[in-house]
Amino acid sequence: MGPDAYRTAGMAEAITALGHTVTDMGNLAPRKVTAPEPQNPLTWQLAENIGWTETLMQAAIDAAPQGLPIFLGGDHALSLGSVAGMAAHAARIGKPLFVLWLDAHSDYHTPVTSDSGNLHGTPVGYVTGRPDFDGFPALPATVPTENVCMIGLRSVDGPERDALEKSTVTRVDMRMIDEQGIRAPLEAFLDRVEAAGGILHVSLDVDFLDPSIAPAVGTTVPGGATAREAHLVMEMLNDYGLVCSLDLVELNPFLDDRGRTASLMVDLTASLLGRRIFDRPTRSFA
Repeated sequence: MGPDAYRTAGMAEAITALGHTVTDMGNLAPRKVTAPEPQNPLTWQLAENIGWTETLMQAAIDAAPQGLPIFLGGDHALSLGSVAGMAAHAARIGKPLFVLWLDAHSDYHTPVTSDSGNLHGTPVGYVTGRPDFDGFPALPATVPTENVCMIGLRSVDGPERDALEKSTVTRVDMRMIDEQGIRAPLEAFLDRVEAAGGILHVSLDVDFLDPSIAPAVGTTVPGGATAREAHLVMEMLNDYGLVCSLDLVELNPFLDDRGRTASLMVDLTASLLGRRIFDRPTRSFA
């Protein structure tokens, strides 16, 4: 239901109001696949997740040359396919792909290390080439860990923490944001992307935001980004002009309050695509 909630909240209208053209590619469906027996018996819906990964990887490869694809969801497992497809696109055009992961969670598990079995906790592990993704499509290109920046972290499982501490992933938790603000670490990362001549995939999870302003997510963690911090991130991304693709994930309309989360995510997308303070509409949820 996530994609339709974004449509209802005026996603296409907000983008076209900024002078862009929108092509709605419709809702996708996972390919039918046969999955191997999972190594971790807790793994949830392995075949369906592999099928979605194949579908979304190809969708990204097909859409990327036409403009800036926005992947609407839905479970963050969709990024297994969207990021993998964008990595393949980047390799094809000879540019390094960087990934900005805006999320309360690092999603650096493998299917074996996950103690919940939920594969929405594995996309960064998959696209950076961690092992044990049996049955998933072979990656045409991986994303080097030094090209990944996670901002907003405040819930990281033990196995992920151990693996991340051995990696070159840039990790910005909420304490760092409290101490330094959100601008400085984001600017440092974007400067690296620019210096490398790279392109940037942004994956925005609803739970990056504080649940007081974005309740429509099943994985809420208190202490997230404020609306103003999130808009600053999006405005800075627009300033740099490096974004090639965007995930909007983990929106659960059943948990929303009069559509306020969907509307906020639409507004953040508009900020990324060029909306500024002086043309931002006032919303009432009374």
